[in-house]
Amino acid sequence: MKAIVISATSDIATEMCVQWKKKGWSICGTYLSEGDNYKRLKEQNIPLIPCNLLEESSIDRAAHLLGESIQQWDLLIFAPGSQVPVGSFDKVDFNEWASSIHLNFLNQMRMLHKLLPFRDPLCKEKTVLFFAGGGTNNAVVNYSAYTVSKIALIKMCELLDAEIPDVKFSIIGPGWVKTKIHEATLEAGEKWAGDNFEKTKLKLNSNECVPVQQVIASFEWVISQPKTIVSGRNFSTVFDQWGSEELVRLLANNKNMYKLRRFGN
Repeated sequence: MKAIVISATSDIATEMCVQWKKKGWSICGTYLSEGDNYKRLKEQNIPLIPCNLLEESSIDRAAHLLGESIQQWDLLIFAPGSQVPVGSFDKVDFNEWASSIHLNFLNQMRMLHKLLPFRDPLCKEKTVLFFAGGGTNNAVVNYSAYTVSKIALIKMCELLDAEIPDVKFSIIGPGWVKTKIHEATLEAGEKWAGDNFEKTKLKLNSNECVPVQQVIASFEWVISQPKTIVSGRNFSTVFDQWGSEELVRLLANNKNMYKLRRFGN
């Protein structure tokens, strides 16, 4: 397997890269800063290319270097994510809100557009995977930019699946995992985050968070499945019975399952 991981230094992605490298996969990725995860990946001799997903020139340069590094990919993972700005839409800075849309959605599409030509034409099951978030079933208060971006990614997977027949596109919600993404809520405080501030503190201090290994296993299951079963769909690490023959049967018989649809009236 030849994989590119965008934002490889995010917490879940770093663990993915380390484990997949040990399996013998060819891995390369991008990073924003040289923190602990960067050092850990460099210790595994994983090639890393700097990329600021808020700068178009940085994205274009990184995409070119990634293409040169791996030449042709089988697997492309998008792991960036930020909940900033936290707060009601009418109170947050609009430029920060727009930047969040660019980071969490638009510029991931820009990177995908640049990297699609580098996919391996000989691989029958090329895979592109994104990270989903909450908010598809209710209004998540004070996180509108992050939520709207994740919903856009869900629909984009379905559109890409319909338009590009030689690649499967899926998106997976990992659930509550102890990662740095929650720092935005803690830093914002109750004034801006509302009820989610206390909820986040309780979750992070409990034993209820989803183990990273469970998230990785759900990603590996999607990677192993054919396009007809998983492509264009939104999966949940926590709530879906991935890995079961029953889920595969249900997905095969229902083309609308796990896709963004109007419900009720």
